[in-house]
Amino acid sequence: MKTRSGRRGAGYRHESTGLLFAAPALVMVLMFFIAPLCYMIWMAFQQYPLLGKHKFIGLQNFRDALKDHTYTHAVGLTIEYTVLVVPLLLIVGLGLASLVSSRRRGAAAFRTIFFLPVVVGLASASYLWYWLVDAQVGPLPYILRHLGFGNMTNPWLGGMPGALLVVTLMIVWKVSGLTMLLLMTGLQSIPVDIVEAARMDGAGRVRRLRSITLPLLRNTIALVLILTTAGSFLAFDQFYVMTKGGPSNQTLTIAYWIYHVSFVNYRLGYGAALSVMLALVLLLISALQLRILNDSRE
Repeated sequence: MKTRSGRRGAGYRHESTGLLFAAPALVMVLMFFIAPLCYMIWMAFQQYPLLGKHKFIGLQNFRDALKDHTYTHAVGLTIEYTVLVVPLLLIVGLGLASLVSSRRRGAAAFRTIFFLPVVVGLASASYLWYWLVDAQVGPLPYILRHLGFGNMTNPWLGGMPGALLVVTLMIVWKVSGLTMLLLMTGLQSIPVDIVEAARMDGAGRVRRLRSITLPLLRNTIALVLILTTAGSFLAFDQFYVMTKGGPSNQTLTIAYWIYHVSFVNYRLGYGAALSVMLALVLLLISALQLRILNDSRE
C-alpha cells in the first residue's frame, strides 16, 4: 500500500513532466506575446521616434489621442463598420448553418462550397473584389450596365457609403463560412429529443428557433460575436487594399491609423498608445458580451 508521501512524490513527478512538455509553448508565448505586449505598454508612455533617443512623457500620448480628429473619425468608422458586419455575419452564418446541418442530399457539398472563401487569403480576396467592382473592367458593373441599371461609370470604392458597403459585402462573403462552421457545430450539439418533443407539441419553426435553438446556442453565439467583433475592430487589410483609406481618410479604420502613425509618420510611442487603447476596448467589449450571453449553470 502506497504511503501518503509516495503518492505526493508521484504527483510531483507527473506535474514536473507536464511542465516540461508545456515549457516550449510557454517560452514561445512569453517571447512572442507577453514580452512584446509589455514592451508596447512601456512604449505607450514614451516619446519614441524611429531614430534618436526616447523620452518618458507619461500620459501625453493618450491626451493627444483624445484631441486627434483623424483618430476620432477612424473610431467612428470602425464602429459603423462593426455594426454592419457583425450582425450580417451572425445572421448569414446561422442561415447557412441551418441549411447544411440538415440530412438533405448535397448538404456536405454545399458545406464545402460555403467554406471555400475562408481559405482564401484576406489580401487576395480584397484584390479579387477590387477587380470585380472596378467601374472600367469589373464584371459586376458590366453586368448591371447591360441589365439597365445605368452606365455604372462611377467608382464603387470612390467614396462613402459605397466603399463601406462593398468592403462589408466582401467580408461577409469571405468570413460567413467560418461562422457557419462554428454555429453548425453548436446546432449539432442540440439534443434531437428536445427538438422532436417541441415539434410534437406543435411548436413551429420560428417558435423552436426562439425558444430552443437560440438559448442553447448562447455559448456558440458568444464565441462568434467575440471573434467577429475583434476582427472588425482590427480591420486593416481590406481597407488598405481596396480603398487605401481614401478618399480624404473617409475609410480610415483604427488599425489603419495605428499603422499610419507608427510606420509612415514613425511616431512609435503614439502608435503604441493607440494600440493599448484599442486592446482595452476589445477586452471590455468581449467581457460585456460574455457577461450578457453567458449561460450560467448552478
